[in-house]
Amino acid sequence: MSDMVLETRDLHMAFGGLVIFNCMNFALRRGERHAIIGPNGAGKTTFVSLVTGLLKPKSGNVFFDGRIVTNDTPQQRVKAGMVRTFQINSLFKALNPLESVVLALLERDGKARLSLRSVSAETKLIDEAMALLTQFDLARDAYGLTEALPYGKQRLLEIVLAVALQPKLLLLDEPAAGLSTQQGHEVFSQLAHLSKDTAILFIEHDMNLVFRYADVVSVFAAGALVMQDTPENVRRSPRVREVYLGN
Repeated sequence: MSDMVLETRDLHMAFGGLVIFNCMNFALRRGERHAIIGPNGAGKTTFVSLVTGLLKPKSGNVFFDGRIVTNDTPQQRVKAGMVRTFQINSLFKALNPLESVVLALLERDGKARLSLRSVSAETKLIDEAMALLTQFDLARDAYGLTEALPYGKQRLLEIVLAVALQPKLLLLDEPAAGLSTQQGHEVFSQLAHLSKDTAILFIEHDMNLVFRYADVVSVFAAGALVMQDTPENVRRSPRVREVYLGN
């Protein structure tokens, strides 16, 4: 089995005459915690959208788990084990968090067609769902309406739903946005304990979180991959300070 869970090769993307990427080559190892940083307009979110299939490149290919997925739909990529919080953030507003997580677990196990009446018999999944909510400090909110949750807790619930699918690759776009500093650290601390086979690719502007929790940092600027290295080497790089971090 290849050590690489995600690769892009010669990825080219443009909107009309505006070139976003030209020959973008990127690699992410299995189990790696990998951060993407860079100024606004650097192409970070566009890159993740290309990887997850929300956008299709003009040329080049996306490889996932050793297979070309360039023409796969976002849903096919989710089924293959690539999960982005943005793809599942239409939370079940009329359900409570426990019901929402159970539904995600049913989807994972291929039982999504069960009626809600049948769900009550899935005691093992209910217990697993409650354990996940507890892990992310949402157990006390398990039975309240999802739409009544504060924004920060809704963000946490999105992450729980993604984790419930047991992805091979979890993609997070600014997971700490809307969270307190403490909540942000708690989320990344829990993510650090996911299976060693689960790779995490995240966009984040909080450099304290990036440098504390990432194994590798990729720096994007003006549609190019400026640097890909350890957090410490990125922090010390004059080039990175010039294009993003400042002095």
